[in-house]
Amino acid sequence: MREVAILGVAMHAWGKFPDKSVLQMSLDTANAALKDAGVDWCDIGGVGAASSHFSGGMGWGLSANELLQAAAMSGVPVFNVSAACAAGGSAFNAAYLMVSSGICDIALAVAGEKMPKGFIPRTPGAADDITDLDYLRWSVIGFPNPGYWAMEATRRMYEYGTKEEHYARVSVKSHKIGSINPYARYRKALTLEEVMNSPMVNYPLRLFEICAVSDGATAVVLAADNVWRKRTTKPVLVAASATATGQYGDPQIRIPEISTTVKPGGQYYSEVVAAVQKAYKMAGIGPKDIDFTELQDNCSWQELSWPELFGLCKPGEADWLVDHDETGINGKMPINTSGGFLSFGEATTAMGLWQLCELVWQLRGQAGARQLNRAKVGLATTLGLGGNGSAIILKV
Repeated sequence: MREVAILGVAMHAWGKFPDKSVLQMSLDTANAALKDAGVDWCDIGGVGAASSHFSGGMGWGLSANELLQAAAMSGVPVFNVSAACAAGGSAFNAAYLMVSSGICDIALAVAGEKMPKGFIPRTPGAADDITDLDYLRWSVIGFPNPGYWAMEATRRMYEYGTKEEHYARVSVKSHKIGSINPYARYRKALTLEEVMNSPMVNYPLRLFEICAVSDGATAVVLAADNVWRKRTTKPVLVAASATATGQYGDPQIRIPEISTTVKPGGQYYSEVVAAVQKAYKMAGIGPKDIDFTELQDNCSWQELSWPELFGLCKPGEADWLVDHDETGINGKMPINTSGGFLSFGEATTAMGLWQLCELVWQLRGQAGARQLNRAKVGLATTLGLGGNGSAIILKV
């Protein structure tokens, strides 16, 4: 396997853009990433694209084929990856494998998404059949995503004594960082009182502790060592890129299930934890070597729970770290230096690549007011509907 570096990254601002198609957003962002890398479309030897049923044309949402038809019909191999919120990380993995294995020297990973308003709906076009469990879940039971996250948050309160204020402090920290990120959708710092006084959605989670849905796009250009060594002396290297799926017996409650078969000793959130463990092994490092992490914070609960699952801190310790601002930019365990999903909103397929943009900017020293004092090794992780997990480690 060849050593791979990231040559270029670009991100479209997050928000709602009714007059701009997902293809246009993605094309603009891909062109910007190519410019950042100093390459042209004719140099791209392969494309990995994150695909979703929420937006785009050709029946796939954004597809690499559609992008290439608009930009450069060059005949290169493409992979259209569907893995929900883990699709961006999976598309990156496809591009990484093409470059590292020698299929091509330079590849593009790209993702774009335009989300529907409100809670994520069931599959478009599904019949309103009252015997259909999916119909019952959305239309009768009324159990959208925050309900699942609230159950996990309540479990944590029982197991570790986590307080409602801990979830609120995560939001305060995230919005403080988001207020200084020009790509974030929500750029207003919040006080603890403002978060605690925001409407309760699903106990114990309040409105400002849950991410919205947004539109967004991002792109990453990868290159093999025979290319990047000629272009830079300070590469951002791909130390690891891994994906995994859920394992039997995992006690996690997965959408669209409201119960699960639990196996004694089963790994909690197995698809993400397995991907992270694979990434540690591939990179030849452990959790103590990670300087900062971008993780999926659909709600404040993930930012407390997931670092513990990844071995970044001890079980139950994240509450103390948040209390003492150790997960902030100047803390000893920085989490979501971008501002996270809480500041951006969820644009499902694009999230994994957006995380990589933040990692690259931090590792290059280009994060502006968000810049960390120490940024040598960064971890990015996502969890996608259907038991999909991705983990990517970048280093300088």
